[in-house]
Amino acid sequence: MNPSLSQRVVDRATEEDPEAASAEYGAEFRGDLEIFVSREAIEACVAKGVTVRSPLASIGYRAFVDPSGGSNDAMTLAISHKEDGRAALDCVLERKAPFSPDSVVAEFAALLKVYGVSTVTGDRYAGEWPAERFSAYGIRYAPAELNRSELYLAFLPLVNSGRVHLLDSPRMITQFVGLERRTSRGGRDSIDHAPGGHDDVANAVAGAAWLASASKSFPAHAFTAEASQAFAATMRQRFPDGPGGAMRPPIRMV
Repeated sequence: MNPSLSQRVVDRATEEDPEAASAEYGAEFRGDLEIFVSREAIEACVAKGVTVRSPLASIGYRAFVDPSGGSNDAMTLAISHKEDGRAALDCVLERKAPFSPDSVVAEFAALLKVYGVSTVTGDRYAGEWPAERFSAYGIRYAPAELNRSELYLAFLPLVNSGRVHLLDSPRMITQFVGLERRTSRGGRDSIDHAPGGHDDVANAVAGAAWLASASKSFPAHAFTAEASQAFAATMRQRFPDGPGGAMRPPIRMV
């Protein structure tokens, strides 16, 4: 510990958060933190080479958005459905800051309509602006019943039991693997990214998987890496700056 550090500062920090204080000032490993999910568990659910699945008229899709004001965090969208009892991820989009929130909502709304989605679910703590802006583009915004940590905790059993099919997205995998589970002194679990990390993509994917898991199940349909590439090419023509295309630096399909 730094000898010039006031003991009063250390004592106050220890009282507020003993685990964090031990790690910060006592060079001890934190006992309240653990990895949320392993890379092996996530990769076991990934369809290799499939980065996007084309929509089918016979399937009902669900969508989850992680809103952002455009200054710091990315804004992300994930679309999913349920097939043969498993949640299947169909498309994931990320728009990196800085950006105009209205322009991103317009892009997301256009993609939602491609999949026949008229309602998107998102963070209930994002305020009124997501509902107002999505409504302007013909999409209803529904606040999620679960908070961020609860979404991750609902997503984990889907992964561990193999009841979710994920897209081949290195960024998504990295964000899931970077999540940490913290247990409070009261026994309550919270899930979040490590300091300096990000989980915007992971949050949207977990939300979409949660929505799909509670939805009507449809028969499975085969979707190969070749079909994924063909659909991505089609999307590049329809959305030159959006999914599957040679996009502007702030936006990407992950």
